Amino acid sequence: MKTVRVLIVDDHRLFRSGVRAELGPSIQVVGEAEDVESAVASIAELKPDVVLLDVHMPGGGGQEVLRRVLGSGAQVRFLALSVSDAAEDVIGVIRGGARGYVTKTISGAELTDAIIRVSDGDAVFSPRLAGFVLDAFASSEAPPIDPELDSLTQREREVLRLIARGYAYKEIAKELFISVKTVETHVSSVLRKLQLSNRHELSRWATARRLV
Repeated sequence: MKTVRVLIVDDHRLFRSGVRAELGPSIQVVGEAEDVESAVASIAELKPDVVLLDVHMPGGGGQEVLRRVLGSGAQVRFLALSVSDAAEDVIGVIRGGARGYVTKTISGAELTDAIIRVSDGDAVFSPRLAGFVLDAFASSEAPPIDPELDSLTQREREVLRLIARGYAYKEIAKELFISVKTVETHVSSVLRKLQLSNRHELSRWATARRLV
């Protein structure tokens, strides 16, 4: 069995350590990176077969890594690994050149298999995400512009979706690897930007836009 050389790109050290521990023996983790700049530099230096790429992180996110690395002509394959299962995130990184997109609910064995398949040239998606990609590439229409949604940062959108799904602040903090205080700060910011009063109004707002 061949060994696949992997670089893990994620802005949470604890999550990177967890991924390392879960991957099978056919995967060799050659390095880690925590933001766009360190990711681009590490890919150039280490030349991994596959990059496990977080979508949202400091410096511009996964799409910026894809733009800079693939724009330089580097021969490396990307597999997005994210807490977000939003259509715009999935479509954005696939258009950017990633070979697949899986969510962080994936098991170690499933992730190992996904990495191997991507290294072999396959496209890999978590089951419900494949439909987003098929729909996007089957349609020539651009998604409608939503100024209110566009005013939110990617992290604020993640928190908003989890709020709309009924997650408690503590559960959101655990899911996103951030503190409860940071969750509260993001919720306050979203409420202010959308001119809403409470989490129930946030849930209705997100549901109306099919963000849940």
